[in-house]
Amino acid sequence: MTDHPFRFGAVAGQAPDAGAWTGLARRAESLGYATLLVPDTLGTLSPFTAAAVAATATTTLRVGTYVLSVANRTPAAVAWECATLHTLTGGRFELGLGAGRPDAERDAATLGVRFGTPGQRVSRVAETIDAVKDVPILVAASGTRLLRLAARKADTVALGVPPQYTEEQVAAKLDELYELAGDRFHDLELGMNLACAGAAPPEWALRRFGRTGTGILTGTLEEMADTLRRRRDRLGISYISVNAQFMEEFAPVVERLAGT
Repeated sequence: MTDHPFRFGAVAGQAPDAGAWTGLARRAESLGYATLLVPDTLGTLSPFTAAAVAATATTTLRVGTYVLSVANRTPAAVAWECATLHTLTGGRFELGLGAGRPDAERDAATLGVRFGTPGQRVSRVAETIDAVKDVPILVAASGTRLLRLAARKADTVALGVPPQYTEEQVAAKLDELYELAGDRFHDLELGMNLACAGAAPPEWALRRFGRTGTGILTGTLEEMADTLRRRRDRLGISYISVNAQFMEEFAPVVERLAGT
């Protein structure tokens, strides 16, 4: 059980021009999404710049990263960017951090920075959190070392698990987080990302992401809302991000549940 109300984010990282990007941000805000989240890959927009532009086009929408690969920037550089965005967005910036998705090593090589070992990257996450001030921190975690760090230092823990994970597998991860966090567990906001969502997702999405699993949410409005309520009651997950390709189709669920 959790006392955290539902909130929802849209994850997007591409647009053909500034008009399309700011239009997407305004649309997310109008649909009731709490956040617009930008990934950190060389195939998407630069996350800090994209977040800043989205913030200038909106008034209540929070902007953030989902998630920075910590190998790409020093902790001091991240702190500088965050302080600027915190000021210029009126406190609407949220920092999401991770130790690096499976293909992040290739991006690091292209950028000319050292990717490091898993242990070194977890240490870099900790150093980055310690360097940043006044900004809510989300840590995407699945392994024990990063879960332990998130349990101690994060405001939000996003479970970085494949969309095909069952609820039982997610529950096992959260049991581990519960043991690691102790008394702090109930203060943590717990999040998960939906790779695919909506009443009738396109066949290409189901082929790419799978047809079952906690990262795939389909059904009627009531069925999807009931599933998320049940997961919050059972697992404590209240912060749901969704691939922006499904932002419109998922919007009725956001309208039904946001803030409740």
